[in-house]
Amino acid sequence: MLTQLTAAIGVLALLTLVPGPDMAVVTRSALAAGRAAALRTAGGVVLGLLTWGLLAVVGLAALLAASAEAFLVAKILGAGYLICLGAYTLWQSRRGAPVPATSSDDPARNVGDPWLSGLTTNVLNPKIAVFYAAVLPTLAPPTMPVHWSLTLLVLIHAALTLAWLSGYALLLTRARAVFERPAVRRALDRVTGVVLIGFGLRVAAENP
Repeated sequence: MLTQLTAAIGVLALLTLVPGPDMAVVTRSALAAGRAAALRTAGGVVLGLLTWGLLAVVGLAALLAASAEAFLVAKILGAGYLICLGAYTLWQSRRGAPVPATSSDDPARNVGDPWLSGLTTNVLNPKIAVFYAAVLPTLAPPTMPVHWSLTLLVLIHAALTLAWLSGYALLLTRARAVFERPAVRRALDRVTGVVLIGFGLRVAAENP
């Protein structure tokens, strides 16, 4: 069991570290509204993971992964959300105005509700549903009841994600003084916007 669990944690850690839409929205929140907003966005991402985890445990995620129609709807919604978010970030970059230091912990500045941003990005990512429904059960320790083993892996994945995104957000906001320079800020906003649109297009191209 220990060997199987260690291997599962390794796979989940790699999945967590691979850059994706979740990391992009945390970057956006960190640059636009500071540490508190970035941490709330990370919390929203983790809440989305727990939502998918719950669905996987009760079997609904598998239903979504197996249904081409349901997958298509989730894919369109997720891709549309990321593309719109990226386009809005690119539009905001046209202003070129630096973020005042006093607003570094204002979660409402330019990013809306950080919790909702993180949650929506994750919940509308069909790849998470497919991973939890098709891959996660293969990582579960066979000596445990399936519901308990899946729950354990979901909680481990959520903890790894929270630690990684929170640490990334803290490192990013510590260097925020550099990012607040107008030229640097415009460049980073544009990169973030393009990355979000790119992830949206990648989600749109995903197959079940």
